[in-house]
Amino acid sequence: MRAYILKRIALFVPTIFGILTLVFFLIHLTPGDPVDLMLGETAFSADKERLRRELRLDLPLSRQYYLFLADILQGNLGQSFYFKEPVVKVVARRLPATLKLTLGGLAVALLLSFPLGLLAAYKRDTAIDRIAVFLASLGVSIPNFWLGPMLILVFAIHLKLLPVSGMAGPASLILPSLTLGTAMASILVRMLRVSLLETLRKEYLSTARAKGIREFKVISKHALANALIPVITVVGLQFGTLLSGSLITETIFSWPGLGRLTVEAIYARDFPLVQGCVLAIAMGYVLVNFLTDLAYCSIDPRIRLS
Repeated sequence: MRAYILKRIALFVPTIFGILTLVFFLIHLTPGDPVDLMLGETAFSADKERLRRELRLDLPLSRQYYLFLADILQGNLGQSFYFKEPVVKVVARRLPATLKLTLGGLAVALLLSFPLGLLAAYKRDTAIDRIAVFLASLGVSIPNFWLGPMLILVFAIHLKLLPVSGMAGPASLILPSLTLGTAMASILVRMLRVSLLETLRKEYLSTARAKGIREFKVISKHALANALIPVITVVGLQFGTLLSGSLITETIFSWPGLGRLTVEAIYARDFPLVQGCVLAIAMGYVLVNFLTDLAYCSIDPRIRLS
């Protein structure tokens, strides 16, 4: 177990290095000059050159990359061009809102998927099963950028039950969480149903049925634990997807989180801030996958990580 943990930690370094390298060159090679955005195209050339030297944008790209990596190793993500603050402070200020939205989306996904998945497996090959599968397929097919505005039109504008946007209170979390968690819930319903139906074919469950235990209890108590292994894998991967998927949802609902900050930084050509946001999202994705692997042992002791 210890060797596995050390091996996974060692793999973090090249993974994060590759992500940072890709983001650095993509954002620097994208057309657009941050100096023009900050000063305007009508600014004097001398002012532009002075600001470009201050931001180290006058250096060759290879030199900028070297200095970028050197700063990362020292824990320095640089200074935001737009906010005039250290990137670490700007990201830390927005990160709690994104975590709150991601956990809200995960809660919606679990609350919708587990009852539907269990019911579909219990009522397999019936109208209830087909309805659950249809709803799951429908949820996967609806993109966030369409579902979000539709929820705003119905529940915020017409019914006036929930806030349109922003983070004013608990009620403002409902619509973004529904938008973010619906697709994940649809994936989990289908995965849980398939996993449960496959587990129910195992011979060891015949003993439970022979004792007169009801089928639903056989599913929920005896089969569910063994069926959770592939589901946990999907939950771990999808949680990382929720972090990155929050870019669209946060933009739609003006949610003051890391996703919306990333979009704003890209528009402003704020290189250090974009790199800091992507680093935070990538670290979250890698960490969640690592914790997912460790959760296997607690769910099924037969699994040994090596």
